[in-house]
Amino acid sequence: MHVFEVLADPVRRRILELLAPGEMASGEVVEVIGAEFGITQAAVSQHLKVLRESGFATVRAEAQRRLYSVDVAGLRAVDAWIGRFRSFWEPKLDALATEIARGKRERRNAPVTKRGGKRA
Repeated sequence: MHVFEVLADPVRRRILELLAPGEMASGEVVEVIGAEFGITQAAVSQHLKVLRESGFATVRAEAQRRLYSVDVAGLRAVDAWIGRFRSFWEPKLDALATEIARGKRERRNAPVTKRGGKRA
């Protein structure tokens, strides 16, 4: 399955959001996803399997629990694809950062008016 097919599903995107801060037990994932999307434990397990098999999530056993976490391999594939297009927006973002800095500098150097101590 192509990485963007994996990410096209809102349930899988939400699972990745849940896993982003750190490991999460499969039962916790099932509880949250089941409540938010109204799907069964089996359906959540299938989504977790897709994420594992496509390189977006890893699982490790701890006693009876299965702990899931984000696998950066899948995210690297997305970043590599998006990287081909960064040249379209990075210069614009750099120009925006320059304008913001210029505006801050101008406000900092603006003369202070006598009333209320506000700058002109």
